[in-house]
Amino acid sequence: MLAAGRLGLRALFPTRCIACGDAVGTDFGLCGACWSEATFARGTVCDACGTPLPGESDTAILCDDCLTHPRPWAQGRTVMHYAGTGRDLVLALKHGDRLDLVPPLADWMARAAAPLLTPDTLIAPIPLHRLRLLRRRYNQAAELARALARRTGHDYCADLFTRARPTSSQKGKTRDERHANLDGAITVTPRHAALLQRRPLLIVDDVMTSGATLSAATEAALSAGAEPICTVTLARVAKAP
Repeated sequence: MLAAGRLGLRALFPTRCIACGDAVGTDFGLCGACWSEATFARGTVCDACGTPLPGESDTAILCDDCLTHPRPWAQGRTVMHYAGTGRDLVLALKHGDRLDLVPPLADWMARAAAPLLTPDTLIAPIPLHRLRLLRRRYNQAAELARALARRTGHDYCADLFTRARPTSSQKGKTRDERHANLDGAITVTPRHAALLQRRPLLIVDDVMTSGATLSAATEAALSAGAEPICTVTLARVAKAP
């Protein structure tokens, strides 16, 4: 009966590709065309940002970008490259009010972040300044982080970080300009500082480009006593291997 009911529902409401809307065979899946346009971070990846790397290695290795610009966090992972389907999904979530994407994307992030999680890891998102939050109506990083914590069973703190001041868009800025733009902009919310004493932390964001935003949050958390600090993103802006 239950199986028949499901078949009937699928006949009326066929499952759709989460990226383009074409019919697919499984819930929360990608069609063949969108899958071919997605570069997932699998196999050998950079231990600091998660970008996929060619070849195989039994030891932790870093991509050229993370070797040139060492990260303040201990380890990082990502789900996919910010290109093709990856870019489409990020933009749909960020600017297209596609909150229906949060559950499947958080599942992907849970798989990517699994090597970084310990039983007492605290999960927290990169914050939006209140003025930008009013315009956007929700923080996509917070939505992903909340769903990720629920999926993995870890503690979650939505407002662990605070945007102390509004910042201009990072688009079009150089690496140095991005870091200068974020200097002092992210702080640990004082009432939550005690949560971080010698505690593992996983910081969640939708996209990593230069790493300036994640670095600003990491440095604030390090000052508050968190250790070790890891990061996970939905997408990484990088060249495909």
